Amino acid sequence: MRIIIYTKDHCVQCNATKQAMDRHGIACQLINLDAQPDAAADLKALGYRQVPVVMAGSDHWSGFRPDKIAALGQLAAAGE
Repeated sequence: MRIIIYTKDHCVQCNATKQAMDRHGIACQLINLDAQPDAAADLKALGYRQVPVVMAGSDHWSGFRPDKIAALGQLAAAGE
């Protein structure tokens, strides 16, 4: 499953999300909206107004969500 995290510089929740993904051994792609501001239009079209935004297959959410990250970690451990 492809996982993308949309982040910004100096974002506490973004850093917490990235660190939790690392702790769970979840590989992900990072897209920094400060470096790639055009990517923000897609997120706004989905209704997001805060970062981080995590796209994990058909599931997506914003903010630091340890529950969602743990569930992804279980999927990764199961090899899905």
